[in-house]
Amino acid sequence: MRANLFVPLLSLGLFLSFGLSLRGEEPPTEKPQPTATPLEELRLFAEIFGRIKSDYVEPVDDRTLLENAIRGMLSGLDPHSSYLNEEEYRELQVGTSGEFGGLGIEVGVEDGFLKVIAPIDDTPAQRAGIQAGDLIVRIDGKPTKGMDLSKAVQLMRGKPGTKIKLMVLREGKDKPFSVEITRAVIHIASVKHQLLQPGYGYVRIAHFQSGTTDDLLKAVDQLIQENEGKQLKGLVLDLRNNPGGVLNGAVGVSDAFLTAGLIVSTKGRLADAVLEFQAGPDDILDGAPLVVLVNGGSASASEIVAGALQDHQRAIILGTRTFGKGSVQTIVPINHRRALKLTTARYYTPSGRSIQAQGIEPDIRLYPGKLKLAEQADGGGPLREADLVHHLENPKSENADQEKPEATQAETSSKPAEKAKKEENRALLEDYQINEALNILRALSLYNRREN
Repeated sequence: MRANLFVPLLSLGLFLSFGLSLRGEEPPTEKPQPTATPLEELRLFAEIFGRIKSDYVEPVDDRTLLENAIRGMLSGLDPHSSYLNEEEYRELQVGTSGEFGGLGIEVGVEDGFLKVIAPIDDTPAQRAGIQAGDLIVRIDGKPTKGMDLSKAVQLMRGKPGTKIKLMVLREGKDKPFSVEITRAVIHIASVKHQLLQPGYGYVRIAHFQSGTTDDLLKAVDQLIQENEGKQLKGLVLDLRNNPGGVLNGAVGVSDAFLTAGLIVSTKGRLADAVLEFQAGPDDILDGAPLVVLVNGGSASASEIVAGALQDHQRAIILGTRTFGKGSVQTIVPINHRRALKLTTARYYTPSGRSIQAQGIEPDIRLYPGKLKLAEQADGGGPLREADLVHHLENPKSENADQEKPEATQAETSSKPAEKAKKEENRALLEDYQINEALNILRALSLYNRREN
């Protein structure tokens, strides 16, 4: 149904320096010269390298020194560029496939501290109460201040069943607190779905993977089947605490709801970094209203989707401001065992916005909360006319009492799976933001019906 989208690996090159006058004269016509090799700095590097080799308190092999130098060079660029040795490169490839061992937590570096971007759904980190925005100040007693991101990830990953202790600093807490988490094999379920009520569906995307678009299409098809084969009247797309992932997944998800126009563009120094992704002609909802939920844990690919749907006025964005990661990282293989993860471009929403360090501002700002749904069956609901003593009967409901026992019997004979599904649905509706999103969808559906 949709074109096969891909992002080519960006190559590294040698850049030339061009000199232009600042006083308005014509630029020089002579052929520009390549940037001179920084010989003085290289001599300094060689001198320091030799001094460490000869004077350091313990022997250090050449490979360790050179790898540390490369890591330092990349860490000084931005928080997302890094060097990947053989083990780290392998872990990255495993992580993007949707299954790996560890805690289930997406982290980054901010001002030298290890910061939680978002915990992944149904993982040990989420069950332990780790939240987006938490600062991890110690891992098993080791301070994380200034620690390389790949080193921190390596420490948190480990054999399933083993325990790890994190020291966490959270906004609003007076002091850090300790959290013990048991590692597990992390299976990332990219897409989950639920029919909130007849006609209105809910889809949760926890992480963008290579198969996320196909999973979304299947989820919507299943929602339509659960809706007695009828097209949905509206959909809630939940991207809260989604830390991003594969760019193609974000493009495909956006394309699923758009019928034309630009989805996202990327711009960098190289010609290969200038890319545009256009939407195809199909909308899987046939124009039905869409509400997208976001928060501070929605990052990168999540922001691409939210920005594209917002700029095209295809969805209402509901929640709080997103994380603000607007840069593109490219995996550049050095050989079959090592690679660079290098920031090569910035991405822009269809209107030309860069969300780098800004985030997506929702159309409706709404903070999270919990609702307590009224219990009609046990008398917990509001008082109604039918509850009053000696109330007048409705002449058209004379057979209501005769039909009631059958309905009660049907309810009591429901299967355990159906009961679990109802409880899950109730839990979703008790989420304040989801409940308000559903109210918006119903209002839009009613408005559209009256307009037509």
